[in-house]
Amino acid sequence: MNIRDVLERLCSCTAPSGFETQAAERARDLLTPLVDEVSLDRMGNLMGVRRCGTEGARKILLDAHLDEIGLIVTGAEEGFLRFRTIGGVDPRMLPGRELTILTTPPRMGIVASPGPHQGEEDKAVPIKDLVVDAGLTQEESEGLIGTPMVYRGDCFPLGADQMCGKAMDDRSCFAVLLRCLELLEGKELDVDVYVLGSTREEISGAGAAVGTWAIRPDCCIAVDVTHGRTPDGPAEKTFVLGEGPAIGVGPNMARWMTQRLVAKAQEREIPYQQEVMSGHTGTNGWEMQVSREGVATAVLSLPLKYMHSPVEVLSLTDLEHTAALLAAFVEGLGKEGPL
Repeated sequence: MNIRDVLERLCSCTAPSGFETQAAERARDLLTPLVDEVSLDRMGNLMGVRRCGTEGARKILLDAHLDEIGLIVTGAEEGFLRFRTIGGVDPRMLPGRELTILTTPPRMGIVASPGPHQGEEDKAVPIKDLVVDAGLTQEESEGLIGTPMVYRGDCFPLGADQMCGKAMDDRSCFAVLLRCLELLEGKELDVDVYVLGSTREEISGAGAAVGTWAIRPDCCIAVDVTHGRTPDGPAEKTFVLGEGPAIGVGPNMARWMTQRLVAKAQEREIPYQQEVMSGHTGTNGWEMQVSREGVATAVLSLPLKYMHSPVEVLSLTDLEHTAALLAAFVEGLGKEGPL
């Protein structure tokens, strides 16, 4: 698997929460050769399963969400577009930013940037005061009300090991799941492995909640991103790129799953970090753990710099180590785990 190519194919999709069809279709093409069955549900979730061949086998679910943050047009003013956010958009990222407006065919737009001396330069402009300029008449712009928009951008390398682009949160982790399945090819398993490319994580986690309910797994792992270390980031809340995935530790993770992840990392000499999560994990694991009568859940995170920006940055080495740890967790799970 050419992981750079996979990242480029996934992250170039324009698929904000609630509008994930393009990402789901591209992810399906990548997933199909690696599993026995693939389907899309009513929420737009992509589901795949690799069966171990044992009737009534236990099930593990690996989840990564396919949606990205975005904007949605709410009105028109003198040909300019008013908008609101889809998910956690940082207003500091917006002035002067290029956007893709998801019309058919897509068109380009820019978030209007206040000129020098037109505002307080040291403060973020409130989203309610921003507009998008797409070169439209008032009549044309009124026809776009309800249309989603996303950051315009593609993937590109930074140095030898890092990749930069939009929507790495969380399509890079779906790439992790693909790589995990590739590592498991030819291995004899004792559990059925389900993969979920879930929708709407950035606004509600509804996709993962519905998908987990339908699959009825015995345990699940939410694979998402966490904050990468930068000079302005607090050391206790950020994780160094290149030093491995972050294993979630806290009351919303099944203790045996956390311990198994740590043990497998040590056994296979896979570098890892530990992320203490004292409350809400900020991932789909929050919804997945309370599906039906409850599901044993773990959280495994890929360090990512500049989250929720159009220039998110990850380490390809971390991506490989995350996939290797997931594969190690799955191997022998039915025999070794308390399922």
